[in-house]
Amino acid sequence: MKLVIAIVQDKDANKLRSVFVAHDIVATRFSTTGSFLRAGNTTYLVAVDDEKVDLTLQLIKETCSARQQFMTPPVSLNGDTAEHTFPIEVQVGGATVMVLPIEQFHQF
Repeated sequence: MKLVIAIVQDKDANKLRSVFVAHDIVATRFSTTGSFLRAGNTTYLVAVDDEKVDLTLQLIKETCSARQQFMTPPVSLNGDTAEHTFPIEVQVGGATVMVLPIEQFHQF
């Protein structure tokens, strides 16, 4: 059994939840915030059997696409305050995923 931790952009979170439900994948969802862009994220904790790990990763990859977007960083690249910053193009979306072994799993 594995624990899949998936951090996705809020724009993709509801769609991913629907995909998980359609494939009988149970996930715990909670809100998180990224540091550099201070954008809203959603983190899913998914405990799956070893044979469902590849399916879970494929569903995340297909649902959470990366895209380019202009953002104004909270601090400029030369260290000035936010009032002197200019928009920069950054890649947003996609997913950051970690897969960890589960030593024990209990549901009471």
